[in-house]
Amino acid sequence: MNQERVFKVLLGPHVSEKATVLAEKKGQFVFKVATDATKLEIKKAVEGLFGVKVENVSTVNVLGKTKRTARGLGKRNDWKKAIVSLEPGQDLDFSSSAE
Repeated sequence: MNQERVFKVLLGPHVSEKATVLAEKKGQFVFKVATDATKLEIKKAVEGLFGVKVENVSTVNVLGKTKRTARGLGKRNDWKKAIVSLEPGQDLDFSSSAE
């Protein structure tokens, strides 16, 4: 996988209360990913970017909420969430990436 595709697959970490609990207790990390990304692409992108071994990848298509605005109804964008499980003994550090 080329370096350009890695940065298009992983859009960034998803920070929420649930994601923080997963990271602390189970060693799972949550990312926002491209809607056309496959599980294999996500696995290779995380392994290449952070230098860790990935055990499992689960994906969820999150539907955007419908919101009421002054001009009527609007809709937020749909997005894809990936839950990445690391192998035992591995940890992810967002402050520095492996080169």
